Amino acid sequence: MQIDSAKVKKKLTKRKIIMTIFSQEAKKAYLWAVKTTTSIRLMKKETLEDLSRITGYSKTTISRVLNGKGKEFRINDETCQQIIQAAKELNYRPNLVAQFLRKSEGRTLGIAVPFLSNPFFAQLVSTITIEAKKNNYSVMLFDTQEDANIEKKCISAMVEYEVNGIIIAPCSETPDLLEIISKNIPVILIDRYFRDSFLPYVSTNNYKGAYDAMMTLLNAGHRDILCIRGPETAVTTQERVKGCRKAVIDFGQPVRLQMLGNEFSIQNGYTETKVALIGPRVPTAIFAMSTNILLGTIKALREQNMDIPNDISVISFDDSVFLDYMNPPITRVAQPTEHMALAAVKMMINCINEGQQLQSRIFMAPTVIAKESVKIINPLVAPTDNRQK
Repeated sequence: MQIDSAKVKKKLTKRKIIMTIFSQEAKKAYLWAVKTTTSIRLMKKETLEDLSRITGYSKTTISRVLNGKGKEFRINDETCQQIIQAAKELNYRPNLVAQFLRKSEGRTLGIAVPFLSNPFFAQLVSTITIEAKKNNYSVMLFDTQEDANIEKKCISAMVEYEVNGIIIAPCSETPDLLEIISKNIPVILIDRYFRDSFLPYVSTNNYKGAYDAMMTLLNAGHRDILCIRGPETAVTTQERVKGCRKAVIDFGQPVRLQMLGNEFSIQNGYTETKVALIGPRVPTAIFAMSTNILLGTIKALREQNMDIPNDISVISFDDSVFLDYMNPPITRVAQPTEHMALAAVKMMINCINEGQQLQSRIFMAPTVIAKESVKIINPLVAPTDNRQK
């Protein structure tokens, strides 16, 4: 399978811009992910079938040998050599993944998230990777690109490589595949979850975070607010939208609330902001429901020479250190990203090492970090006795 070097170069150039905002550890995790996911794309599923047909060994045996686990499963040297030689002749090249797993001490966590270019997921993965390493676990990392079909392939790869546990921020609409896999491999959902599933998860209270963000704008006098949301199928988006609407209801005063967009992407933030700015009625505030959306929003505002917060106020969901270095620093809802990652890894390792049962649900409280991007235009505060958080 040929790699389009021009496309790869273009993607890496695009990612380089985002990389400047990552911590050093996040950079390492991200770069490793790029290499790993590129390697995964090189591997065609039929190659294993070809190897199985040529050598006469099962795909499971072949997978174990190529993962460097031949001795662990008592596969004799002659068999290992036959499989390795056949793999070379077929140009089977899962080099990065196989080498990485061979270096591990026998235990590996599979991690899958949508878009590693998203600062939130980059920080999440960085913390998971560091904590896993402290506990002598290696990490096999996948970027699902917010695509359910790619996610299925990533999950299949994790099962094929016999990871010891899976931590995933799912983008699929149903839990069916993960529920089946969880019967044999521990699965923990992180950030996102399924409401009617038994699968355990660690997440932020997105409803409360959005509620508090909206109240911040309402209490500052804003009555014309644009919310730019992520994918409507994501439970995180759904809960944030609910929180916004409930805050408006509880506030008890007329408010024009627009809810637009359908991606946690820079392009989504840019497009929806551009559309809002050319309309007959420009909002006084924008709530960007992710850092990526925020970046697109800021670009669009800059192109229109609009000043934050004098011309328009901005608030964001997610916390990144670079937000303090923007002009002005951005008010945002900070998710406890590090604590979420640590909790997920601890739960998983306790399950694998000690046989402890996985907890079903963990919600962590977000915090509004007030900075200088929200202008008080009418400091009327609604009564507080009817608010429900």
